[in-house]
Amino acid sequence: MATLATWSGRRSELTAGLPLRRVLPSATRRAVGPFVFFDHFGPVVLPPGRASDVPPHPHIGLATVTYLFEGRQVHRDSLGTVQTIEAGAVNWMSAGRGIVHSERAHADDVDGERPAHGLQLWVALPPQAEDSEPSFQHLAAAQVPVCRLPGGVEARVLVGSAWGTSSPVRTASPTLYLDLQLPAGAVLELPVLAAEAALYAPTAAFSLDGQAVSAQEMVLLPPTRVQLQAGAGPARVLLIGGDALAQPVRLWWNFVSPDRARIAAAAQRWAAGGFAPIPGETGRVEAPAWRD
Repeated sequence: MATLATWSGRRSELTAGLPLRRVLPSATRRAVGPFVFFDHFGPVVLPPGRASDVPPHPHIGLATVTYLFEGRQVHRDSLGTVQTIEAGAVNWMSAGRGIVHSERAHADDVDGERPAHGLQLWVALPPQAEDSEPSFQHLAAAQVPVCRLPGGVEARVLVGSAWGTSSPVRTASPTLYLDLQLPAGAVLELPVLAAEAALYAPTAAFSLDGQAVSAQEMVLLPPTRVQLQAGAGPARVLLIGGDALAQPVRLWWNFVSPDRARIAAAAQRWAAGGFAPIPGETGRVEAPAWRD
């Protein structure tokens, strides 16, 4: 097997004391299938009173996908949605032509220590969906389909279809998102499940066809069957993928589009207060200065 293509992204902080690793886009890889953004935040236990809120901010041309390993947060959006996101649930928000949302700590958690660990991904919408109406889908943890595979491996099908099992989350293009959980030493024969796909383990290393892959490192899957193996302890490995983008897209702040003019118009619309507000919300995140 040829040397694997891997990258680890760059580290920063989402808010003070909340570590973040941005894996996509990277200098070596801009997208995997339709996934153009991959943030891994935590794991960390935030002290009482520590702010972790993200005030109202806009999106166009993408779907956000939030998936928590620990903790919870409250999602609000300009459609009027108010949804507590618990660990193991799938939160899919399609921005279409434009939506505003906020992500805040649950009111019951603010005065105590609280864990924060999870992923937020962006999926670029295909050109025909850029002007679609915004929408919101929530799949509770207990509603996520689970495949029981040989060797005690569990595959949670968050988005898309695998091993004859399909998630009820609706997407605008072929998209796959799996949470693979392997006992210590377990081996999974992983078939080709998507045109483009990659793996990422948030906490524990694993091996792929005998080659070591570190935790918090993304590895691009070859277009062939591979053997995934956990190490001395259990491994949790996320698989993302789907059809490649029909054309390259631009990312500027919270906006995604192949059309620079569309992004510029969205920036002007946000600056002018032209996006629909979130009922009952206050504050907003200001965009960076737009430069032509």
